[in-house]
Parts: sequence; structure tokens; C-alpha cells
Amino acid sequence: MYAGSVALINFFQAIPREWGIGISQVMGRIYYAFSRTEKQRAIRHLTLAFGREKSAAEIRRLARSVFLHFAMAGVDAARIPVYVRRGMDRLITPRNIHFLDQARDSGRGFILLSGHFGNWELMGAWVAQKNYHPHAVGAAFSNARVNQLIVETRNRAGYINIERGNATQGIVNALKDGYPVGLLIDQDTRVKGVFVDFFGMKAHTPIGPAYLAGKLDVPIVPLAMWLKKDLTYEIECFEPIRYIHTGDRERDIVAITQKCSDIYEHIIRRHPEQWVWMHRRWRKRPADEQSPV
Repeated sequence: MYAGSVALINFFQAIPREWGIGISQVMGRIYYAFSRTEKQRAIRHLTLAFGREKSAAEIRRLARSVFLHFAMAGVDAARIPVYVRRGMDRLITPRNIHFLDQARDSGRGFILLSGHFGNWELMGAWVAQKNYHPHAVGAAFSNARVNQLIVETRNRAGYINIERGNATQGIVNALKDGYPVGLLIDQDTRVKGVFVDFFGMKAHTPIGPAYLAGKLDVPIVPLAMWLKKDLTYEIECFEPIRYIHTGDRERDIVAITQKCSDIYEHIIRRHPEQWVWMHRRWRKRPADEQSPV
């Protein structure tokens, strides 16, 4: 697996981006055709989210577009060292970045709220190259050598990787030292969470951003990057979410977590083909509900 990953990364770095995008589209179509479990899961989840708005044929086309998108995004993730050397401004257009500047210029740490959408690896590299000095929390890969390769790539791009599972102290230290910390909240993981609405269904959602915002009095700044039709990217920053203390800590955390979920649902709805619908987002259920998936 490690040798294959290195060979593929080196290949996509060596050839022109246009060739890589073309090859990736073929790979995405093949994977969609033969990946029965993930294809059916994506279609099922898209139906749950958009079944009242889109026909079955539209949903199948959308599911296919998801696979094509992430194949293309994988090429750009592999090419991050190339973009770092050559500069990213021709590839990425920023929008509403003043929210990010204001958070940085305050001199305090802040939370960068993100998700498995668009191209989050390239987004992290862009933030780092613009001297925001981000730290990012990510799950370790099961293959230790592949994990080391990914971590080294992130660190060379300029942002500090914090491994999920042993991350709490590293996150707190980074925020107290005035750095932004990137947290992804759009997956059903083993971390502590609460049930909030996501596409009209209760989804178990990590409370880390809300808890840290309340504990350390730092803002949550939503950030997203998506691929445009011309195959360049747009990165957009949204108005910060601030923790409001009402005296009921449990309710406050749920309220902020719901706001975080709402903004990412809004982002995904604009470009639904760029989110990981293969993920079992609604796997965990409240005690009185059965899983819809």
C-alpha cells in the first residue's frame, strides 16, 4: 500500500495537472461502476437528503459526480507540494477572507471549522501558505507508513498535524498560543458528541468546537473550499460563530453544535457533489430511534 501510494503521488506530481484530471475522471468512473457498497451507500444517503427534491435519476447522476469529484480532488491533494513551490493564487480564489484576517489579527487562537468537503487538504495548505499558521486535527491512517507520509506532506505544506485521539492537549496549547486549529465535524466518529439536525435527520456530531469555544472563549470560523466548473477552486470564509453563555452549559453546547452543523449543511447544499456521501453519517441514533441507513 505504501509503495503504491508513493508511486501514485509521484506520478500525478510529474505529469501536467490537465492530464492528471483526465486520468482521474476515468478512474472515478471505473470506481463508481465497480464499487457496489460505497455506490449504494452514497445513493441511499443522497436519497435521504434530497429524495423530496430530486428524481431517482438525478440522484444517481449526483452520486456519480461525487466519485468523479473526489478522484479529481485526490489529484490536487497529491500535487500540493507542486502548488506550494509554484504558488496557489492562480488556482485558488479567496472570498470573505476578512473574517479570517480579523480572527488572526485579534492575537488570540480560534477554531477553523471545516468538513470533508471540496478539497480540505489543499485548503489547509492554502491557509498555511498565507501565514495563518494553522494546526489541524486528523485521524491516523491504519497503515503507519502511509500515515507518516500524509503527516509529513501536511507539515511540509506549512500546517501542523495533530493526531486525533491524543489531540486534546495539543489543541488547547495551540489555541492558548494564539494559533488557529482546524476541526472537522461532519462525520460520525467515536469522539464525544450530541445529536443535532443535519439534512432533516438527527446526526451524532462532535462537540469539540463548541466545548473549546466556551472553555477558552475563542471564536469558531467556518471555512470551505470547492472546485469550480473551470477546475479552479474558491475558498470562502463565513461569519464567526461565537459561544453564548446562558448558564446552561449543556444546552449552550448543543446550540453551538447545531449552528456549526447548519453552516456546513448550507455549504454542502450549494455543491452536494463535493461531500463524502459514502460516509455513514447517520449511523448512531438517539435511544428512541432506529438508524435510517
